[in-house]
Amino acid sequence: MKISSKGEYALRALIALGRKEEELVQIKDISKETLVSSQYLEQILLHLKSHGYVISKRGVNGGYKLKEAPERIVIGKVIRDLEGPLAPMSCVSITSYEYCPLEDQGCMLKPLWALIRDEVADLLDHTTLQDLLDRNINKKRSDRK
Repeated sequence: MKISSKGEYALRALIALGRKEEELVQIKDISKETLVSSQYLEQILLHLKSHGYVISKRGVNGGYKLKEAPERIVIGKVIRDLEGPLAPMSCVSITSYEYCPLEDQGCMLKPLWALIRDEVADLLDHTTLQDLLDRNINKKRSDRK
């Protein structure tokens, strides 16, 4: 798994919108807060809109806002929707598995890649936008142990 700038900036945009949950926020204001160019942000917001995370309104008083409450937006789902599978290698991917000839020889790396996939997926699937807004990541992690 590699998070591209698109994934990173999408999460930044969701955080910016989550801070002003009930308001319509213009792209220029999101751009200022996230340090992402308005042009690139526009593309990212269209992706977020197509996946059902944000809604938009056109016009002078238009802008973007979250479609759902921050506690209902799961970071793992956002990353999968925008970036694809979380697995570090395709041989351990649940959704995009690809056969590797080393599997027939008892590959010693596959269990490591699977563990990494599981740990990353578990953390991201148990983290919501609200957790990010509350800066609640460390607490959540210690609750799971």
